[in-house]
Amino acid sequence: MLKIHFSGEDILRTRVAPAADPVWELVLSLHALQSRNRDPLTSAWRHTVTRGLRRDIASDQLRLLFALNPPRGYFPDFLTPYASVEGFEAGLDAVRSTPIEVLQRDLTLVAAENQLPASAAALARGDVATLRHLADSMEQYRALAIGPYWSRIQAAVAADRNRRARALLDGGVEGLLTSLRPTMRWAGGVLEVRDYPHSRELHLDGRGLLLVPSFFCAPTPVALLDPALPPVLVYPVDRLGGLAAAAAADGEASAATGAGRDSLAALLGRTRAAVLQASDDGCTTGEMARRLDISPAAASQHATVLRNAGLLVSHRDRNTVLHTLTPLGRAVLEA
Repeated sequence: MLKIHFSGEDILRTRVAPAADPVWELVLSLHALQSRNRDPLTSAWRHTVTRGLRRDIASDQLRLLFALNPPRGYFPDFLTPYASVEGFEAGLDAVRSTPIEVLQRDLTLVAAENQLPASAAALARGDVATLRHLADSMEQYRALAIGPYWSRIQAAVAADRNRRARALLDGGVEGLLTSLRPTMRWAGGVLEVRDYPHSRELHLDGRGLLLVPSFFCAPTPVALLDPALPPVLVYPVDRLGGLAAAAAADGEASAATGAGRDSLAALLGRTRAAVLQASDDGCTTGEMARRLDISPAAASQHATVLRNAGLLVSHRDRNTVLHTLTPLGRAVLEA
């Protein structure tokens, strides 16, 4: 179990990342691609990416990147720099400027449990060309494995941020931390991460915590190993139906299955269109009923039809159900 200790100052400085983190998604997707756990929500993505890597001449150049990111166990902290909260390019710049002592420390930890290619030795020496090559490999992999699916990844993270924002408005930061259950438990100033691979205590010491919602994060949240780095906790979001095998450039409504198209026929009418619109920023069943001047039972029924059509996802928190748009729902709303 990982126990994260908060002071009053830490609670004030805790926040949620502003959007999906492109570097964290890249690194965690490498773990997912190599994992033996065949998640049906990412199976089409895994098949497409694996086929692309086999075709791509540049796939050999990705050997070091894959070796540094085994499907289980430790992976280098320097590959997921705090600067990535500002975007992919900022993250890559931070990777390129990693100090030699950090490279040596992180690579020693990886090599203790994994066999690394010869290029890792040059990387540990701080060889500029190897470090630049590693960053280039991250760009190459991202173009194949992340870029075509980015809108869906962003939509899933945005939906989770809506949930956390509501929890924050209703209960402050402690409400936000409480909303992270069941994988985490907030009590007595300590956030406990269950099923963490080893026992560990992390004291924030007034720095606060950056919570990073992630599409590719495994069921167990991830924290950086080095306690001196800015504290980050990456946690999994609801994947909202998974990833399409290929994203349409002009919107993703075409990704609906035959069953989904049949369900969409039931959407005709002003009320359901209004329910879809009300769910744009997240809306509970009660709020929906009040906003549209309909009964809670009617609001629930309309939301059920939209959910069955793949346009909404609903999350229950005690006696409240929050409805948010899926990527397909957003595409229909914006069409």
